Amino acid sequence: MKSPLLSLPGAVPAEGRDEGVAAHYGDLFREQRALADGSGLVDLSHRGVVTVTGDDRLAWLHLLLTQHVSDLAPNQATEALILSANGHIEHALYLVDDGTTVWMHAEPGTQGDLVAYLESMKFFYRVEVADRTEDFAVVHLPAGSIAEVPDGVAVRETAHGRDLFLPRADLEPYAAAHGPVAGILAYEALRVEAYRPRLGFETDHRTIPHELGWIGSAVHLQKGCYRGQETVARVHNLGKPPRRLVFLHLDGSEVHLPGHGTPVRLAADGQEGRQLGFVTTSARHHELGPIALALVKRNVAVDAELIAGDTAAAQETVVEP
Repeated sequence: MKSPLLSLPGAVPAEGRDEGVAAHYGDLFREQRALADGSGLVDLSHRGVVTVTGDDRLAWLHLLLTQHVSDLAPNQATEALILSANGHIEHALYLVDDGTTVWMHAEPGTQGDLVAYLESMKFFYRVEVADRTEDFAVVHLPAGSIAEVPDGVAVRETAHGRDLFLPRADLEPYAAAHGPVAGILAYEALRVEAYRPRLGFETDHRTIPHELGWIGSAVHLQKGCYRGQETVARVHNLGKPPRRLVFLHLDGSEVHLPGHGTPVRLAADGQEGRQLGFVTTSARHHELGPIALALVKRNVAVDAELIAGDTAAAQETVVEP
C-alpha cells in the first residue's frame, strides 16, 4: 500500500521490503536527531495490521504464540513469535490488547499468511481474526514524544516509543499536526543502534529465537506448550544456538554500506577467507557513523576483527557465545 505521505516535500520512496513509505524526506541525519530527541513521527503504514476479537482471544493466542499472553493486561504492550514445528521463526508480532481487541502489526506483506494460519487454528474457540491493513495505519512516535494520541486509538507503548493503530483516513492530518515526519531509514538506524532484530532482515529460513536475543522479550520460557517449544527448551537447557547476533562498527571511510547478505569474514583472512556470517541490516547513524547488525557463527571470538565484504568491522556482543 502506497502511503499518502509520499506526497510530502522531499519524500524519497523506500525500496524492497519497505516499499510504500518514504526512505527519507531529504535529510536523513536531521530526521534521526529529531526522533532521538523525542519529536516527530515515523510512517509505518506499510506494515500489516491484524486484530483478534472474542472472549477467548487471549487464552487462544496463548496456545499459539511464544509469549505469555493469557493474562495480558489492557494496554500492556508485548511482542511474540510464531515458530515452525522445528522452532524456526515464521512471524514476529507486536501486540497490545485494548480490553476488547488484540491489535498486532507485522512485517509488510506477511499479514495474509498470518491470518491464514490463525484462521486454521480457530477450532471451537470464540475468536474472530481480521486483516485490518486497509483500514488502519501504524504510526510510530519516538520515546519522549508529547504528541497527542486521539481518543479511541489503540496504542503500544514501549521503551522505544509508541505505536499507534491510526485510521488510514486520519494519517495525513495527524502527520500535519504532529510532524515532522521521519523516513524509514532514520527509524532503522535507531533500531540497529538498539540491537533490535527484525523479521526478514536478521532472520532467514533457519533462524531460532536464541540467535537474536529474542528470549525474554518475545519468548517466555515458563509457559505452556506451543509449536516449536521443544526446540526452544532444548537449546535453552542443553546447548547453545549455532549463530549469534553482533553489532558492527563499520569503517567510515567507505562510501557504500555493505548490504543485506554481505559475507562476514575474519579480517586476518581477507576476502578469500571462510565466510563466518552475513550482514543483516546496515545503516548510517547520526552519531555513530556507519553501523550494522550481523549474524555470525557462535564460535567467532568476541574480540575478533572482522570484514563485511571489503569493509573493516569492529564487533560488539549482542548475544553471548
